[in-house]
Amino acid sequence: MRTATVADLRNHFRRIAAWIENGESVQIVKRGKLFARLVPEPKEKPMPKVDFAAQREAIWGSRVFSAEEVKAMREFELEGEDG
Repeated sequence: MRTATVADLRNHFRRIAAWIENGESVQIVKRGKLFARLVPEPKEKPMPKVDFAAQREAIWGSRVFSAEEVKAMREFELEGEDG
């Protein structure tokens, strides 16, 4: 963990910000005593990509629905929305 004074923070902010961006925590000292601690924000994990085509293939295979089947499935879905 790095240490910087309040004056360093004011006068050399870019350098201290670079430390934080590189994942280091920084202790801020004021008049010789620990005043604050700056820690980097945790990095967010990227959302995994979903392969919808592969999911569809795993569920339905190569099946092709007729227009009547699609209409029946849609009507069934709408009935469930009414309660």
